Amino acid sequence: MFREGEWVLIRYEEKRYLRRLDPSGSLNVRREVLRFRDLIGKPEGIRVGRFEVFRPTLEEIILLGFSRKTQIVYPKDAFYIAFKLGVDRNSKVLEFGTGSGALCAVLSVIAGEVHTYEVVEEFHRIAKENLSRFGLGGNVKFHLGDFLEAEVPENTFDAVFVDVKDPVPYLEKVHGVLKVGGVAGFLLPTTNQVSALLRNFGGKFGGVEVLEILVRYYKTVPERLRPEDTMVGHTAYLTFCRKVGS
Repeated sequence: MFREGEWVLIRYEEKRYLRRLDPSGSLNVRREVLRFRDLIGKPEGIRVGRFEVFRPTLEEIILLGFSRKTQIVYPKDAFYIAFKLGVDRNSKVLEFGTGSGALCAVLSVIAGEVHTYEVVEEFHRIAKENLSRFGLGGNVKFHLGDFLEAEVPENTFDAVFVDVKDPVPYLEKVHGVLKVGGVAGFLLPTTNQVSALLRNFGGKFGGVEVLEILVRYYKTVPERLRPEDTMVGHTAYLTFCRKVGS
């Protein structure tokens, strides 16, 4: 049953809204009104007029609820990143370049422990607020500062993900803190950045892969099934590799 104060996803035809159930609140769309007090105590997945009300998925929370001052790691990339990193409940994961916390949120629901570093104080604060607002991040340790200057023992992390403009200066340290055989991932927006990264791997990493993910949604009308008019195309190139021991 829906409870007072929890977040719900409200759909009205093609529109989606993320709202908190305040008994005094309501949503008005095209002269139709959905009063939140009428939802409290009702089961999820109900239809009220042309409104449909569900519990939000993590993807919907990130896209509709997260504040952002930076470009986020889109869920289409974030969930695949977690898969490629091989993260599970036994994993201790490092990311740096926290940004608004989108990838951090995904990692936090999958991994056992997450450490995330951000050099910009405003982004660090926003990421913490984003996760806290939705009851996420209880297993996340937020660090304000440059990971390059952090004191971290070698062979600490099962997986590492890097989202900074120039990851090359960090490669030696990433190799050191990553366990042998562990996966490192990198997000870069342009091919020349990826080329520079590949040239600097040396013999420290193996099993290298470079890819991008394109997702196209379709209009869900049986009589005119066709792609949506707009789509999120290229967002970034993803590079994955594994630490090779000496």
